[in-house]
Amino acid sequence: MNARADMRILMTTDTVGGVWTYSCALASALVASGAEVDLVTMGPRARSYQRTMLRDHRVRLIETDLTLEWQDPEGCDLANARHVLSGLEAELGPDLIHLNSFREATFDWRAPTLVVAHSCVNSWGLACHDMDWLGEPRWRNYTEAVAAGLSRTQAWVSPSRAFHDVIEELYQPGAHGSVIWNGIAPQAPGTRKQSFIFAAGRLWDRAKNIAALAEAAQGLKWPLLVAGPAERSTASGLTSLGELPHRALRARLQRAAIFASPALYEPFGLSVLEAAASGCALVLSDIPTFRELWSGAAVFVDPCDAAALRRALADLSTDDSKRAELQRAAYERSLDYSLARMTGAYLRLYKELLASGPPGVTSERIEVQA
Repeated sequence: MNARADMRILMTTDTVGGVWTYSCALASALVASGAEVDLVTMGPRARSYQRTMLRDHRVRLIETDLTLEWQDPEGCDLANARHVLSGLEAELGPDLIHLNSFREATFDWRAPTLVVAHSCVNSWGLACHDMDWLGEPRWRNYTEAVAAGLSRTQAWVSPSRAFHDVIEELYQPGAHGSVIWNGIAPQAPGTRKQSFIFAAGRLWDRAKNIAALAEAAQGLKWPLLVAGPAERSTASGLTSLGELPHRALRARLQRAAIFASPALYEPFGLSVLEAAASGCALVLSDIPTFRELWSGAAVFVDPCDAAALRRALADLSTDDSKRAELQRAAYERSLDYSLARMTGAYLRLYKELLASGPPGVTSERIEVQA
């Protein structure tokens, strides 16, 4: 990121999950590099604590109240979204459109577009072995919209190689796409670790596999604390902290000795990265994404084997030497996934896109590996 980024970017985002954390960090870093960024929310508006995650006040936040694509599989809000976003492009005049969603790539943008594939309903269903409902007409409509967006955009990005391959198999987009790992700003690891196990994520999301954690927690000597929004009371064995502001979440991670994620599905897993950067020992599900990112720096367990998860957590809570070794390994690996590296990779891709000209000028797709 040595050269100043003289460009204006319209970036869409949502506030429901990790996309908000990712887009706040990236938008702030892009502005610091000289770019102008208009960050356009879709779905629920940002809460007050979420707004504080925008570290650079020069990022312009625009809230649209448009419906998220996975909450609108029938496409009822599609025409409205096209009208609103086209109006923003005409008003703001961005050089490039960075979409953190799929279907909006089918709009008639004047500027080149980039789609980042953070997750999708079909890959969620595949990982959770829950696909039957995806045959309903409204979800077939959703699938067609995702595929059309991937085929229409000039470039697309996945946050991991494993998820890139899933997207390619599901939708067969015209371009192979790029892999840019997510990144976070560096921080010092926690030095006052306490005897508890921590987990984070949407408790109502089956993919987070909180049920396995609850079963594994039975009989553990260390408490198992879980942070995240829940639709009902947490299963016994876990201590639910509810949804925490990001600052409070990171403070808990600084003190947690072990972080556990038995997720069935994670295209990247920003919470795992934040745990590693805080110096937590990692106990993770043995899924391709986590293997790609954390091999050699975590203990892996079968996410369907609660007994194995319990043994891994019990062993690590009693073995001080092994726990300290894993804490160091996770922290050192987290340095590979830096915000500076991620921002530099996106800037290189943006410049490739801008050099290729507006949509329709070139017949070739941009494919950059970063």
